[in-house]
Amino acid sequence: MSVPDYMQCAEDHQTLLVVVQPVGVVSEENFFRIYKRICSVSQISVRDSQRVLYIRYRHHYPPENNEWGDFQTHRKVVGLVTITDCCSAKDWPQTFEKFHMQKEIYGSTLYDSRLFVFGLQGEIAEQPRTDVAFYPSYEDCPGVEKRVEDFIESLFIVLESKRLDRATDKSGDKVPLLCVPFEKKDFVGLDTDSRHYKKRCQGRMRKHVGDLCLQAGMLQDSLVHYHMAVELLRAVNDFLWLGAALEGLCSASVIYHYPGGTGGKNGARRCPGGSLPAEAANRHRPGAQEVLIDPGALTTNGINPDTSAEIGRAKNCLSPEDIIDKYKEAISYYGKYKNAGVIELEACVKAVRVLAIQKRSMEASEFLQNAVYINLRQLSEEEKIQRYSVLSELYELIGFRRKSAFFKRVAAMQCVAPSIAEPGWRACYKLLLETLPGYSLSLDPQDFSKGTHRGWAAVQMRLLHELVYASRRMGNPALSVRHLSFLLQTMLDFLSDQEKKDVTQSLESYTSKCPGTMELITLPDGLSLPPVPLTKLPIVRHVKLLNLPASLRPQKMKSLLGQNVSAKSPFIYSPIIAHSRGEERSKKIDFQWVQGDVCEVQLMVYNPMPFELRVENMGLLTSGVEFESLPAALSLPAESGLYPVTLVGVPQTTGTISVNGYHTTVFGVFSDCLLDNLPGIKNNGSTVEVIPALPRLQISTSLPRSAHSLQPASGDEISTHVSVQLYNGETQQLVIKLENIGVEPLEKLEVTSKVLTSKEKLYGDFLSWKLEEALAQFPLQPGQVATLTVNIQVKLDFSCQENLLQDLSDDGISVSGFPLCSPFRQVVRPRVESKGANPPEGSKPGDPSHTKALEAILNFKYSGGPGHVEGYYRELSLGLRVEVEPSVFFTRVSTLPATSTRQCHLLLDVFNSTEHELSLSARGNEELILHAGECQRMAIQVDKFNFESFPESPGEKGQFATPKQLEEQRQEARGLEINSKLGIRWRIISFHGRGSRCPCSGFLTMEGTHEGSSAHKPHSNAPCNSPGSSVHCLALPVHWSLTPGR
Repeated sequence: MSVPDYMQCAEDHQTLLVVVQPVGVVSEENFFRIYKRICSVSQISVRDSQRVLYIRYRHHYPPENNEWGDFQTHRKVVGLVTITDCCSAKDWPQTFEKFHMQKEIYGSTLYDSRLFVFGLQGEIAEQPRTDVAFYPSYEDCPGVEKRVEDFIESLFIVLESKRLDRATDKSGDKVPLLCVPFEKKDFVGLDTDSRHYKKRCQGRMRKHVGDLCLQAGMLQDSLVHYHMAVELLRAVNDFLWLGAALEGLCSASVIYHYPGGTGGKNGARRCPGGSLPAEAANRHRPGAQEVLIDPGALTTNGINPDTSAEIGRAKNCLSPEDIIDKYKEAISYYGKYKNAGVIELEACVKAVRVLAIQKRSMEASEFLQNAVYINLRQLSEEEKIQRYSVLSELYELIGFRRKSAFFKRVAAMQCVAPSIAEPGWRACYKLLLETLPGYSLSLDPQDFSKGTHRGWAAVQMRLLHELVYASRRMGNPALSVRHLSFLLQTMLDFLSDQEKKDVTQSLESYTSKCPGTMELITLPDGLSLPPVPLTKLPIVRHVKLLNLPASLRPQKMKSLLGQNVSAKSPFIYSPIIAHSRGEERSKKIDFQWVQGDVCEVQLMVYNPMPFELRVENMGLLTSGVEFESLPAALSLPAESGLYPVTLVGVPQTTGTISVNGYHTTVFGVFSDCLLDNLPGIKNNGSTVEVIPALPRLQISTSLPRSAHSLQPASGDEISTHVSVQLYNGETQQLVIKLENIGVEPLEKLEVTSKVLTSKEKLYGDFLSWKLEEALAQFPLQPGQVATLTVNIQVKLDFSCQENLLQDLSDDGISVSGFPLCSPFRQVVRPRVESKGANPPEGSKPGDPSHTKALEAILNFKYSGGPGHVEGYYRELSLGLRVEVEPSVFFTRVSTLPATSTRQCHLLLDVFNSTEHELSLSARGNEELILHAGECQRMAIQVDKFNFESFPESPGEKGQFATPKQLEEQRQEARGLEINSKLGIRWRIISFHGRGSRCPCSGFLTMEGTHEGSSAHKPHSNAPCNSPGSSVHCLALPVHWSLTPGR
């Protein structure tokens, strides 16, 4: 026997072999349709008996194997069923002749045969025949199963008659010698009358009768005959047939112990009554004692009418442990014969299946290891593939998954052996896929992102390379790209630098013809290959959703109910939904994005490759709202550290948006990388609210930008900084252009100002504007510009600046009541050399050390479009820095009586602290020219006024003010009264282009004496008192608020 049946199992020994074959030309589809229906009749109950007959069908069976039918009767073809097409009566004789020719192939062993004819109708089809069945078509053949049952019953009749003939043979010593094919030449010339020869004949016949009893459903009888055969054959050292008798004994015992079968689903058996006997569950108890019963207790039909004999029903059965021992012994005997290699191999397979049921994997592996080294004849490539595949399945059956994968991979390589003219790359690929579980490989990349790596990486990489090559030779580049991407993604940590370069070059070569996608690849056999995102190229370690710039962040208008009150529940706290809200808060971010505005997400990435990594088409993956991702491209240096990458996009609708991940294109492979699948990633939240669209305001000013950035204590961010230099008292206009650069109309605008905390006290309005002029141009459509004019007016007190006062005193100018060197004209002298050869630059009144700085913020709150309807607005801040230099000082004030009793002359010593020539004029007086650093006295005739006419309590604000604050408010009111009386103006003559300037503050002590008179107490109507009296005004600052000179 040359062709092994790797699917054999121990229970096949009780089956009758029936071959089903086509006659003539029959389509494969029609043949297997009838073949499946025939195979459904796999067992029948014998009439008037408790026996069951089992049938094993084959559609192909080598005739040379049929020659071993005497050695083991289950190998003998006892039935033949043929299927043929015959459409006309003319073809019938030829068809019937082919049927007879088919029977001649197995004619020496056949018990009976049948011919199923499809398509023939008429007189021939109506003739009753036992061996031929006619059917109109393959669809209209309802009686196939019944015909098969009748056919099996006929087989049983022949089988039973043969069993009875053999069992009741009365020929005495004239028992024929049963031989296997290769033994016939060895027995030529032997002494047939010797006792040794006769025992050999009796032992072989007893074993043969045991086979017939087992096939006829007489399990107990077969056990008795096998035991007797073993004793007879062991005595004459007939090892080949002794092994067969032992194997038959093992098969009968296995059938008894394991009614469900050992061959899996295909080999499962069922009991005649549809259920197992009560004692069946306990049959495989280890260590059961077996006692032989008297063979004479048997009857011809295998049923003893004396029920008391049932006590010994299973006493000849081997225990589960003995079954394996007898298998080992039988296989050792088979191994003595070179021509019995197939029998030995099949016995090993049967023993392995029994050991798999017994959960004895190590012993099963020994049998399989023996099967591997059994030498058969020169096998064809197809037979080698079948052998390695079966070995793989058996190793899988006993739990040796890696060993199973090894033999399946060998079978795969055998499919494309060089000796094959047409290599089977598809079969090779299919077998390679089946090896993956044995090497702890999965085609799902998610299985490699959890925990440590499992399996041998070197073997796994070798197998993946073979999958890539096989898929390429199959002509499926998409499969090659998918497997190569999987190799790069899952085995990156185990690849050397050179291997990384080689794999990426191959991947780029494949993707140039077939780009890698994220689509599911479904193979013809139904297996699906999930997409492989390249999450390690580059590796992302941190993801952060960025807030909008300060100038674009939406603000919610305050409502009466507040912003933290939820409208979904009337309760402040609910324990039922607290947990779910906590989870939502952990993912949701506390800022908002705006519909139609560019939003940013920052990723910290690094390149693990030993060469520069080019990433193309990198963008965001979102859900919840319609989102336009703006892809980016980047190039990362080799093995770079953490590298920040900002991805941007524009939400097109409102709602809650979730940033689920990002997409890339690397080496021609498009990848969708989800954040949930990235190990070790830090994420500050991935969900943010998108509010309706708002307009965007851009401001530009007539002033230059400032190099100095304002740092407000509140931490507010300022988008634009401008600066200007002014003299004290100067007024300048700041022209601000408001441009709507968004797509929504700008409908609302609110402008406020805030002066940053300063030690300097401001007098009057520092910043002023008329918002109505700008609002008259609203609503401001996209692209339109509105103009807002802001007046900058600086009024500071420079008189208390110590270094400046010191400079004036050194020059002989009276400050705060000190005598003046010349009452009419004084020019500041150069510094004394004793002050040092290199005096500091701030030693002059106009130097930077005398400069004061004012800082203010202009806030623009604006809204419009759908966002305004929902109660949102934006805020834009403009930082303003004004550097103020001193201009004109009033160093001394005195009075003289005028010709009218209602008037007086006010004498003012005016000092020009600037570096420019300026003109000074008062109401009704001529202009006074002052050179840089010059001091002159000017006289102004004014009406008398009484400070007592001012109220003591300056309005409602004074109700809660301190006495000091009340006094300052009274002084400020008096200063405003003096300003209105005097109307003093100044302008720098050389600055005509810059416009006129006016003095806005001066420090007046108004303390002096008339010549030749003594000092007096202050008078209530000072400064205009009678001649000869002293002028002793309050030593407090008096401020001027004047309009610019013309």
